[in-house]
Amino acid sequence: MIEDIWKGLFFHTHANSVGATVSLALAAIDIALWDLRCKRAASPLHVVAGGAQARIPIYDTEGGWLNYTPQELVDHAMAARAKGFRGVKIKVGRPHVAEDVARLAAVRRELGPEFEVMVDANQCFTVSEAIRRARHYEELDLAWFEEPLPAEDVGGHVRLSQSTSLPIAIGESLYHPAHFREYLRLDACSIVQVDVARIGGITPWLKTAHLAETFNVMVCPHYLMEIHVALCAAIPNAAWVEYIPQLDVITQSSIKIVDGYAEPSMNPGTGIEWNWEAIERMRVGHAVVKN
Repeated sequence: MIEDIWKGLFFHTHANSVGATVSLALAAIDIALWDLRCKRAASPLHVVAGGAQARIPIYDTEGGWLNYTPQELVDHAMAARAKGFRGVKIKVGRPHVAEDVARLAAVRRELGPEFEVMVDANQCFTVSEAIRRARHYEELDLAWFEEPLPAEDVGGHVRLSQSTSLPIAIGESLYHPAHFREYLRLDACSIVQVDVARIGGITPWLKTAHLAETFNVMVCPHYLMEIHVALCAAIPNAAWVEYIPQLDVITQSSIKIVDGYAEPSMNPGTGIEWNWEAIERMRVGHAVVKN
């Protein structure tokens, strides 16, 4: 009765909703329940949740930090391509738009037109500056312009979306399907980056993904590749998985990547195997007892 449990928990925490703290807590419970459901069904998550795709393209986001020089960006992008990744994400938001353009142009020049380049502003621009920068970015044929504005500024995203040919990506800072509904209803975005932890679990993640499908909008989730590969494979409108291996230190499993595509685990459940010894060592307040 996962739907009933999620709705009941959301109601009882509604005084503190909608927001990150409650959503993360709901996600922990909801994901555990889905894992249990799949294990009882002896089936992997991507099948139980929909079974729409066998693999998803994956892009690297570890080598595009704002402090990197153009040459460092190029070197990281070329290394990512050599490993089989089909795209890279680069941070934008340097003091002047010319700096952003120079950095992006260096990567595009070296990697060519077929390699995808995404950019992420981490909500740093005003509406006018985002419109200005998007105009300069357009010539670089970017896959998307991510979080250009504060997430609460839906109207600003409408103005930006109407002013540029770049796909506008939003979602990592939204915490309920209703938030995505407003963005989609107002044509304020063209890519949904719903995060399974920040949205409150698999139950609302699937609702959001299917909502995006009705608007013919693709899903490219934020972070948590270990579970998003299964969720993306569950739905027909997922286009990319973001490669961030930050959970490798506390897991014994890793996602399977073949020819630039991530493949979901066929094991029953979420497919994630935790390294409990590593988790215990890293636990806050952990005391090492010496014999």
